[in-house]
Amino acid sequence: MADNLSGLHRNRIHRALSRPNLLMGADRELVLITGLAATVLIFLVLTIYSALLGVAIWIVVVGILRMMAKADPLVRQVYVRHVSYRPYYRPTTSPWRKY
Repeated sequence: MADNLSGLHRNRIHRALSRPNLLMGADRELVLITGLAATVLIFLVLTIYSALLGVAIWIVVVGILRMMAKADPLVRQVYVRHVSYRPYYRPTTSPWRKY
């Protein structure tokens, strides 16, 4: 049995192809959207309080996103797929069946 497997051709799967796309340890898109929202808050209001609030919000949200990514790096994709499902599917044989 081992002789048959040794003749097989092996292909390497690089780690970069199977790892989730993270930025700063959290989901890339969510970190960028959070940074954009904090930057908009800072530059639209233009006060020292808005700058402090924007930086604080960004740090807290990125920390929460990192905890979420540590639990499941694909949590955003799973949630988007979950929301797309209907709450109830009728027990029919095909979508074109007449009721």
